[in-house]
Amino acid sequence: MSRVALVTGGTRGIGAAIAKRLKSEGYTVASNFAGNEEAAARFSEETGIPTYKWSVAEYDACVEGIAKVEADLGPIEVLVNNAGITRDTMFHRMTKEKWDAVIGTNLNGLFNMTNPVWGGMRDRKFGRVINISSINGQKGQAGQVNYSASKAGDIGFTRALAQEGARAGITVNAVCPGYIGTEMVLAIDDDVLNKHIIPQIPVGRLGEPDEIARCVSFLASDDAGFISGSTISANGAQFFS
Repeated sequence: MSRVALVTGGTRGIGAAIAKRLKSEGYTVASNFAGNEEAAARFSEETGIPTYKWSVAEYDACVEGIAKVEADLGPIEVLVNNAGITRDTMFHRMTKEKWDAVIGTNLNGLFNMTNPVWGGMRDRKFGRVINISSINGQKGQAGQVNYSASKAGDIGFTRALAQEGARAGITVNAVCPGYIGTEMVLAIDDDVLNKHIIPQIPVGRLGEPDEIARCVSFLASDDAGFISGSTISANGAQFFS
């Protein structure tokens, strides 16, 4: 039987690419989404991957959603924590609501999703947890104090939990994408994108979602069994950490 993989935020952008990549490699894949039912339905129709709706910011919803996935497909052996949001503004204008929303999804979401599957992974002596952080969690970014803090927290979560999972056969790793050609990035004004963002990327282009998906598929594989607590920086040489 193929291993079951759950990808949060897995119906659009990087998450969709990860889900499709894992399915192509023989995993039984489920994709979680929070709100866009039209996109989720289109994704399922195109890929055959089942989708499940809940917010990763709500612990009880995660417990219920995970139980539903496992009832339908079997125990989750690969968890990809990809769901994330932005509420960008300069710090002097940032509200408590914008801070809480981003921390709730991007950082608390890792606990809310990983905690319910951790016991099963420990019992089975196998697991893969892969957290999608960001270049801006490594270097920081003006206007993204909430986002950068949450994504830096994802890296700390990864490094600490990797040490706890090691003897149970569970690896925990992070991928930090740079600027990737997703719907969100491509919506940036062309002038800003071409004059201010792409010139900062030494390879001279945006990354592709499937380039991040290939990083994830490697970390999910048996070949990556000795890699844990690591961060893969996939940013076109824009930043080293």
